[in-house]
Amino acid sequence: MNVKPQKLTIVTFVYWFLLLYMLAALTWWFIALNNQNKNISTIKKNELVVTDAQYAKKLQQIEASANRKIAQYIGEGITFLALILIGAIYVFRATRRQIILAKQQQNFMMAITHELKTPIAVTQLNLQTLQKRKLAEDQQQKLIANTLQEANRLNSLCNNILFAAQLDAGKYTAYLQAVNMSTLVVNAIVECKNRHTNRIFELNIAANIIITGDEFLLQMLMNNLLENAIKYTPKEKPIKVFLHVNLKTIQLQVIDEGIGIPNNEKKKIFDKFYRIGDENTRRAQGSGLGLYLCKKICEYHQATISVADNLPQGSNFTLLFNIPNESQ
Repeated sequence: MNVKPQKLTIVTFVYWFLLLYMLAALTWWFIALNNQNKNISTIKKNELVVTDAQYAKKLQQIEASANRKIAQYIGEGITFLALILIGAIYVFRATRRQIILAKQQQNFMMAITHELKTPIAVTQLNLQTLQKRKLAEDQQQKLIANTLQEANRLNSLCNNILFAAQLDAGKYTAYLQAVNMSTLVVNAIVECKNRHTNRIFELNIAANIIITGDEFLLQMLMNNLLENAIKYTPKEKPIKVFLHVNLKTIQLQVIDEGIGIPNNEKKKIFDKFYRIGDENTRRAQGSGLGLYLCKKICEYHQATISVADNLPQGSNFTLLFNIPNESQ
């Protein structure tokens, strides 16, 4: 669905034209029936004989009948007006959601094209270099390591896309087991350090914290949180990762010193395809799926994820997991 400004203008015009037409038709219907009721009432009154002993009673009955008709028309008019307005609001909101989703999908396609092309281009260039040139052993190993990093990046991106598709289709079944979250977090950070050797990490990881979960999903969750922090944190600033037991919950925090997130955007960033800023001017890489998947993975594990400001600058993503019964 390609939402062009001209098409959007036409759809908006048709929507408001039809809505105003229905309201005008309803108003005309009420006025016409009310006039008809008055005319019928006048005719009936004219047919009465003033000298009739029942004149006052019959006149009162005619006026009461006319008033009942007016009340009936008002009631029906209000009912039809309410139905029209409810339908109009529903159509407006549904159309607006579709337009927003379509625009986000367009942005996703723009972003994902770049995200896919970059590792493919780097891998192709490295392999061509290895094929055409005789390099020293250390240079070969450096190129191979760089190629593997890009392959891992591509694999992570594909996993995100496939998992999002499975979520939409309702076809993913989580495999829950006891997972050592401490080990999983440390391994994810080590792997992240290997890909981003110039990054600084500050860790406070409690040992042997066990949760019940899907190990694959938890790895994806941690990778997406770390990649998100790296995208927005200056290279000279540290990324902090805390994992500890807090009262009756297991708390995982990933804290960056990046640009931060405006308050009105804090809930939207967990929506599918949503990314802060303009796709045409945005410099940070991403597909708009990472934080959406983080939220969905937390829901799979009956956990919560939230974001707060990291003072003086940056964001603090906090995840709360339930402690398994057997470890309490």
